[in-house]
Amino acid sequence: MAPVQLRSLPSLHTTEVPGTGPGIVFLHGLFGQGKNFSGIAKALSPEFRSLLVDLPDHGLSEWTERLDYTVMADAVAALIRERSGGEPVHVVGHSMGGKTAMQLALRHPDLVDRLVVVDVSPVATAGTGEFAHLLDALAGLDLATLGTRADADAALTGPIPNPTVRGFLLQNLRRDDTGAWAWRANLSMLRRELPAISGFPAWDGAPFDHPVLWIAGERSDYVTPERVPAMRALFPRARLLTVKDAGHWVHSERPDIVIEALRVFLG
Repeated sequence: MAPVQLRSLPSLHTTEVPGTGPGIVFLHGLFGQGKNFSGIAKALSPEFRSLLVDLPDHGLSEWTERLDYTVMADAVAALIRERSGGEPVHVVGHSMGGKTAMQLALRHPDLVDRLVVVDVSPVATAGTGEFAHLLDALAGLDLATLGTRADADAALTGPIPNPTVRGFLLQNLRRDDTGAWAWRANLSMLRRELPAISGFPAWDGAPFDHPVLWIAGERSDYVTPERVPAMRALFPRARLLTVKDAGHWVHSERPDIVIEALRVFLG
């Protein structure tokens, strides 16, 4: 088990979905918030109780100076120890949250019962151009002169033509205590740290020898045959589920399949 340096860890905002069964911790991806999993968590209640986590630099959690998957994993580990008394929980992570979840399982295997990794692999991925474009588009909005959320949506129509993507990203736009518009995501830091976001820390310790469900979107390229050996080396008990007609945001595009898969795998 890796040591956790409590004083150096960012504080995390969480939302609880009550239930009477085992605990599940949900970790979102880049641009997301814990509440992105609220529909799935509610569908799994009361069989499971869920904790929806805002990862650092997202939602209502603390902002940091740099992105580090080991720091994020240790912060989640400290949260689990506090909330569960050290009892293991199930962990579900998508994309950036999936990499955090994998680091959590490797560094703190005593805290993770079963692991679910959604559409990401434990490898460095090339090509951050799409995320750089999205971050630049959001940062380019003049919040000081912005009137309504509809104005923001209209201003982003050119650089981000997909209305579903725009709607997802604009969940990060909220009014602060003074009534001014502000981003809940740390856009400048995330833009600077895109190489770290696309990477995955090297691991020379023991593999995670618990059951793992690896969910991939059929139309996504984050899980490919070339990446299976890296996954098997770190997570030898992983089983792969490929969801047809789904892209990278599998849980948003096919929540029915993801809910049923979680209910079977975690049950």
